[in-house]
Amino acid sequence: MAIIHLVFFAWKPDVSKEQVYEVLTRLQALEQDCIHPTSKKPYIKSLKAGSNNSPEGVSDPYTHGFVVEFEGAEDRDYYVDKDPAHTDFKSFVGPHLASVKVVDFEPGVF
Repeated sequence: MAIIHLVFFAWKPDVSKEQVYEVLTRLQALEQDCIHPTSKKPYIKSLKAGSNNSPEGVSDPYTHGFVVEFEGAEDRDYYVDKDPAHTDFKSFVGPHLASVKVVDFEPGVF
């Protein structure tokens, strides 16, 4: 069953708009850069990212979010723990973040 991986970023105060853009550009590249170790093909089903535009006013301190869809837990676990492209991305983005929030779920599983 599919796994949906939600991630929300809050930036450190000194992070520029250009740095945010670079982070999000690198983030979007993960859809093609994350290669399955067995098939040698990209394994992320979809990746969407953007800045918050909710009128509800309850997103602070998170200003950007992204949604990654995986075929199942095995792909998600590889992405989180072992994928070299994702590991490099985490190392790059880490110094820019004040906070990060992650929620994963299987659609329809309550």
